[in-house]
Amino acid sequence: MATTIHKMSCPYDCPSTCGLEAEIEDGRLIKVKNDKTHPVSKNGICRKMQHYEQDIYSADRLRTPLRRVGRKGEAKFEPISWDEAVREITDQFKAIIEKWGAEAILPCVYSGVMSDIQRNCGDAFFNRMGASELVKTLCSSAKGAGYDAVVGKTGCLEPTELNDSDLYLIWSCNMAATRLQTLADLQKPANRHKKKILIDVYPNPTAAYCDQVITIKAGTDGALALSMMHVLKNEHLVDKSFVEKYTSGYPAFAETLDVYTPEWAESETGIPAEVIRQLAREFGQAKAPAIILGSGNSRHGNGGMTVRLITILSALTGAWQHPGGGLCGCTPIDTDYVNKSLITRPDFRKKPARKININQIGQALAMEGKEAVRGFYVYGCNPANTVSDQQLIIRGLEREDLFTVVHERFMTDTARYADIVLPATFSVEQTDIYRAYGYCTLSTGRKLVDAPGECRSNWDTFCLLAKGMGYADDYFDRSENEMLDILLSHPTRAIAETSDEAKETLRQGGSIALPFSDHLAFGTETGKMLIVNEKLAEPMPHYTAGYSGKCQDYPLHLVAAPSVWSLNSTFLDREHLMASRKEMTLWLNPEDAGTRQITDGMPVMAFNELGEVQFTARVDDRVAAGNAVSEGIFAGHQTQNGSGFNTLTHGRLSDIGAATTMNDNRVDVRPLQRV
Repeated sequence: MATTIHKMSCPYDCPSTCGLEAEIEDGRLIKVKNDKTHPVSKNGICRKMQHYEQDIYSADRLRTPLRRVGRKGEAKFEPISWDEAVREITDQFKAIIEKWGAEAILPCVYSGVMSDIQRNCGDAFFNRMGASELVKTLCSSAKGAGYDAVVGKTGCLEPTELNDSDLYLIWSCNMAATRLQTLADLQKPANRHKKKILIDVYPNPTAAYCDQVITIKAGTDGALALSMMHVLKNEHLVDKSFVEKYTSGYPAFAETLDVYTPEWAESETGIPAEVIRQLAREFGQAKAPAIILGSGNSRHGNGGMTVRLITILSALTGAWQHPGGGLCGCTPIDTDYVNKSLITRPDFRKKPARKININQIGQALAMEGKEAVRGFYVYGCNPANTVSDQQLIIRGLEREDLFTVVHERFMTDTARYADIVLPATFSVEQTDIYRAYGYCTLSTGRKLVDAPGECRSNWDTFCLLAKGMGYADDYFDRSENEMLDILLSHPTRAIAETSDEAKETLRQGGSIALPFSDHLAFGTETGKMLIVNEKLAEPMPHYTAGYSGKCQDYPLHLVAAPSVWSLNSTFLDREHLMASRKEMTLWLNPEDAGTRQITDGMPVMAFNELGEVQFTARVDDRVAAGNAVSEGIFAGHQTQNGSGFNTLTHGRLSDIGAATTMNDNRVDVRPLQRV
């Protein structure tokens, strides 16, 4: 049998968006490997994608539409045809709209599909319907808002530019889980001698590759940034010529720095004052230091302010004017690669609808009367696992008066509560376009293999549902291939300025690299970095505590960390990955463990006013005192007491960006056996 090789892209929620090669034999995907011509993945891919074919041909994969026949959550279903499924869904939606109005229907989608067509085409359907609008700020929108507040639409460092850096501050970032290819670059001979300092709430797996690890109390990163700037000012390490030319507001801001001494910061952060001084000096004395910023410290009530402060810190030494100097970890592009409105069709919506934040899905499903959500359509998302206030969400999903549809590939915890389950496709079974959010790359992928059974893509499913609803718009008569052709034939400036060869690559399927941003062309109204931003409710940057800093009903600060073995709730079906990940673990400092008579490896229960979750304790003196850290999401059947991490997290929002604050919650922990 002939084997053919085709270009494809990793479809998952990771900054890299790796370029891959798919081996197809007799109409089946038999192997996935890294594309050695791709600028990001040429040196390898993560273990999660190395056996993509196992997911696609898994015996556990959903292959036919299902109708619920048991209690919600019991996961008892009977197979039905697509015609029956579409008829039942559209009949229910029409009845809800007639009785309660279209806003009683709520879509729920996030990062299960990280491509533009399949991820966003549902917006067109629900805009046409007039349904409630989902505010999609589950991940790092506070980080984006904090960065934008200082530099506007300015591209940060693209990771390959880090080869020119001379010092790396890896701040709240587990590169081993979320930036593997960048971490590999930092280990190359040319970069190996450059100092790497990890700043995080615990020694995440990246610590093994660093020269120094500084652990910090969760939610206090802004205090560290301010104290470092205090040292830079007092020890004359601020590049005054750069600040004067490229920033605005520094003189007034500098006057506020006197109170943020290292001694003050030690009391806030738990980091010794001398460590802070030395860190600031090393940063200030480097010519092109790079801050590699993760998202964890933005997932707090003060997350936007924290990122504002770290962004300002990255500029005060003048690092942005040197190759490799500045900030990496936000958006490296300063333009749009895709005209997304061609997919989402905001023009279909005839009047503004109510907005419901995805972080407050639990509260939305708990609403009653005229405000109640009556129809819930979930795709590319698993809110019963990945969204805060898990038990409130589950109580909402249990409502008999809530009609729930879940379009999925596996029987997730959310799908167990559905009235109708629809079988979904994988990336190689559909056509799409992919914008990397960590690198300056753009790629397309045409459908490579047929899906097993009766699986359908989001695009095909929404076109079917549109016909069932009676929507006659030409949009819903197109194929996903035609949608991709429309995007490429209506190019943004970024695509229009590429070579003919690059355009042909996108038409056929493959990846292209686009130019780096000019990091000194600041995308603000003034053309300068806004240290003071008068358009914000809090123009002057300052230290502010998050929710947990203001309310200390429970003594330990709970933090969610990424896992190298899974990605949100993706890959939970892969048994060998889950076996390597092992049980749910809670990292604790020895002082916090000792006062509770907890020893390493002991079963423990973490609890607060929202619920209880069982973990296995991991006691490590490198964890900052006061922190309790857990890695990764687990499905209900993989937990130790049926409750996951998000049982303990509130649906509160960040200061700016309306983002999740899943790292801004307090708990206590008790042992489950006698010492």
